Amino acid sequence: MIKNQNEKLAQYVQKFIYPYATRKLEAEDVVFLNYGYEEDPAMGVPLSDSDERNRYFIQLYHATATQVDIQGKRVLEVGCGHGGGASYLTRTLHPATYTGLDLNPSAIAFCQKRHKLKDLDFVEGTAEDLPFADNTFDALINVESSHLYPQFERFLTEVSRVLRPGGYFLYTDARLLGDIPAWEEALADAPLRLVSQRTISADVVRGMEKSMHQWQYVIDQVAPRPLRGLTRRFSPARKACESLRPGGTSEYRMYCFQNSAAPSNHGA
Repeated sequence: MIKNQNEKLAQYVQKFIYPYATRKLEAEDVVFLNYGYEEDPAMGVPLSDSDERNRYFIQLYHATATQVDIQGKRVLEVGCGHGGGASYLTRTLHPATYTGLDLNPSAIAFCQKRHKLKDLDFVEGTAEDLPFADNTFDALINVESSHLYPQFERFLTEVSRVLRPGGYFLYTDARLLGDIPAWEEALADAPLRLVSQRTISADVVRGMEKSMHQWQYVIDQVAPRPLRGLTRRFSPARKACESLRPGGTSEYRMYCFQNSAAPSNHGA
């Protein structure tokens, strides 16, 4: 019963809240919706002036995608949101092609208008029924999106299906502590071979702290005006950040998997 309620809530968020948020944020040119990331010592990723304002959001994408070399590879991002990560990775890591997929048609329309780059395209679709043929991609990227998928196990099966033999699944997300055993079980049962994993909660907290003013701005833009005082009082971004601290209620992880049908050749 609880699982069904959670699935319905996730579907509601995806169907109604995300399109609303995209319409509100489009005029503000908000292209990242992830928490952020910063290492200690600082990563110092070289960025253009136009990318600098999104440094901590970009660094989560950079750390996830550079677990392997994607230059010259066919890359799919599932859950591309407003396309900031797709644009950055296409411009800097030089994949042969990069396709961003999202369930939200408003987000896809925004991406197609905002991010016009050679070898970058955007497609509307669901993570649990990817609209691509078998063995299409060399790498699949998924950043802070999978916690909303009602059928996470089916998504993992789809990841394996659309990846070529030897392709890589480059993945990062958070879970409540009580949901981690089921998360780990689903990942262990997937037709994917674990290459590496690490907990990055402290790095995400560090990134969130440095970008909290941007998160508050986004929340203010999305929240109806009569509710802005309430959202500022309860500070959902701050609470999410606190939940990832030691003793908190959540954990954030980064993974690299290889399609299990392939020989081990990390970084190829």
